Amino acid sequence: MRRIVRRAAGRAGHAVKLVLASGNAGKLAELRDLLGDGFTLHAQSEFGVGDADETGLSFIENAILKARHAARATGLPALGDDSGLCVDALHGAPGLYSARYAGTHGDSDANIDKLLREIDGIEDPARTARFFCVLALVRHADDPMPLVAEGRWEGRILRARRGGNGFGYDPVFFSPLHGCSAAELPADVKNRDSHRGQALAALRERLQATS
Repeated sequence: MRRIVRRAAGRAGHAVKLVLASGNAGKLAELRDLLGDGFTLHAQSEFGVGDADETGLSFIENAILKARHAARATGLPALGDDSGLCVDALHGAPGLYSARYAGTHGDSDANIDKLLREIDGIEDPARTARFFCVLALVRHADDPMPLVAEGRWEGRILRARRGGNGFGYDPVFFSPLHGCSAAELPADVKNRDSHRGQALAALRERLQATS
């Protein structure tokens, strides 16, 4: 990926074609905005690729598994994203199972409802949580040196939904840095400061360092 990125991004009019190892529309939109010039990002679903089996025991393992799966199926460099919400009062849950916390993958309303039930009665100071994101970039499916970067966004869980932007747990995640929920932030601010924004900024720094 280091050489691919250097060659393609260094020529005007040429962009690196990357496959995002996800079909999540929210992730795709955020990462497209954050990547900027030099890259075109395509969801794996555009190539008829389904989700990888997330058998890892950590965000890092799953991000690499996803990236390898997409690269193997498409023959293109791939970007794996594994992220989730970790709530201290729940010993890190929903964690790896954030997208399917209530049982059905991607049912955000049900996931939020379950989360609020699980921490009902817990006082605000103890409702601390963080979004955590790992990005893994592979040149090909068997790349022995994937580039890995992570980001985290500290906050706490609200008692009710606030805001209509974003996706996932955003309506109940309060960011002390901004004084509002993640779903109340403008997209450009969220993209810059979120766990995913931080992870991608770190990934871009690593790419530049290897050029």
